[in-house]
Amino acid sequence: MSMITVSAKYQIVIPAKIRQALGIKPGVKLHAIEYRGRIELVPVRPAKAARGSLRGIDTEVPREADRV
Repeated sequence: MSMITVSAKYQIVIPAKIRQALGIKPGVKLHAIEYRGRIELVPVRPAKAARGSLRGIDTEVPREADRV
């Protein structure tokens, strides 16, 4: 676990190991989310990055006869 210190200007530095693991580069935007008393930083990914992520999903949905 890495220790991070908040500066007088409320800035933090993300440790190099974590930046490399997540592919965070200068200029990358992160969502800062407060969740159950902690802060989670989530990289913002463009919608195009999700393209193809559902390949192979079963699209056959059983429907009721009166809904067809």
